[in-house]
Amino acid sequence: MKKLINDPADLVGDALSGIAAAHPELRVDHENKTVLRAEAPRPGKVGLLSGGGSGHEPMHAGFVGLGMLDAACAGEVFTSPVPDQIVAATTAVDAGAGVLHIVKNYTGDVMNFEMAAELADLESGTQVAAVVVNDDVAVQDSLFTAGRRGVGATVIAEKLAGAAAEAGRSLAEVAEVARTANAHSRSMGVALTSCTVPAAGHPTFEIGENEMEVGVGIHGEPGRRRTELVSAREAAAILVEPILADLPYEKGDAVICFVNSLGATPLLELYVMYNEVAKILDAHGVEIARNLVGPYITSLDMAGCSVTLTKVDNDLLNLWDAPVRTPALRWGV
Repeated sequence: MKKLINDPADLVGDALSGIAAAHPELRVDHENKTVLRAEAPRPGKVGLLSGGGSGHEPMHAGFVGLGMLDAACAGEVFTSPVPDQIVAATTAVDAGAGVLHIVKNYTGDVMNFEMAAELADLESGTQVAAVVVNDDVAVQDSLFTAGRRGVGATVIAEKLAGAAAEAGRSLAEVAEVARTANAHSRSMGVALTSCTVPAAGHPTFEIGENEMEVGVGIHGEPGRRRTELVSAREAAAILVEPILADLPYEKGDAVICFVNSLGATPLLELYVMYNEVAKILDAHGVEIARNLVGPYITSLDMAGCSVTLTKVDNDLLNLWDAPVRTPALRWGV
């Protein structure tokens, strides 16, 4: 294992110190391992909170800022934040309009966010709504979930709900935007290599030089099948065709097309994949209204990519185009 780290036990804390040093517009609660907007809470604004295991950067701390999250809780690598962290973050961003939790569908995350919502209500009367993201079409149940995993649509939901909260919509309205984003999204990924969790010091799974894992999870969970390595054109079809069939997407639909690196796949290859995905969508009559290409929900140093399609209408497009200023996403400001 070769990593630019100090002690693996200090990895998350050291990274949060780096975020604090690099982004003075944010504030870091080191005790609760939480990144917050410096100006949060803003009176009358719905607070937006997400979080999860570290190792998926820039998700979630990289999406804290104007137009997205008010706070993000960082668990240990691939481990949910604990309820005490989530409670502290929830109360910290509550300005009286309530707080929305955006939660990826992993058993630990769902359980801990649910417990934290109950505690926040009991301790401070904070009104909490939650939206669970479950967009992965690869498997119905996995090693970490009951039901589909939450993957790329998490980024989409955080952006759209964040814009709705910034515009002054109510908690119920902001939650509905996030639910719609999730309901209209489907994702699937492929891995060419495993990732290496620093505390373990070895790859999470073994995969041959000429193999790829189709439908892999962001923690290295197995997917639909293991197959021989294929071209970008063939890999794009393997990912996109099941996505299109699952919602289903239809001729004339407009989508946000999100092609994401799982950590070690460079932009050069992502753009090759995006081009192949775009050709498939064009052949199906699906319009790409907006796109996002880059490493936004990663799995440490895993090589591979995921594709997310989110069906959009004019309201969702306007929310997507609304200004955002975070470490990882920035436009319109």
